[in-house]
Amino acid sequence: MTSTPRFLQGAHPFTGAGLEKPVPLEGLPVYTVPDGARAQAVYFRGGNSTAELVSAVLFRDGVPMRWFPIGALGAVHVSLRIVEDIEAPSTVEVRVAAPEGVSGTLVVDLGLVEV
Repeated sequence: MTSTPRFLQGAHPFTGAGLEKPVPLEGLPVYTVPDGARAQAVYFRGGNSTAELVSAVLFRDGVPMRWFPIGALGAVHVSLRIVEDIEAPSTVEVRVAAPEGVSGTLVVDLGLVEV
């Protein structure tokens, strides 16, 4: 079985709309699982430039799938150990939930494997 690594990554500015209202990250691509394949999330790493707690939220098909809280001026690394398959043609994206009006940069590194 052939596998291909896929990544959603970069440093992305944001302005929070509330901890209960995740917003898309400017410039972060959305990954769509191609027909005939499936994807598995392998790890998530993230960093937060603000003095507030924020959460990176992994969405699948527009629905929150996993929340990764990142402390003030902090970072997180979560090994996901391939917990579940994401079937085609699902889309995967990372959004940020932050207190309303809080602006900063979220550093994202989401590693997936496509099989």
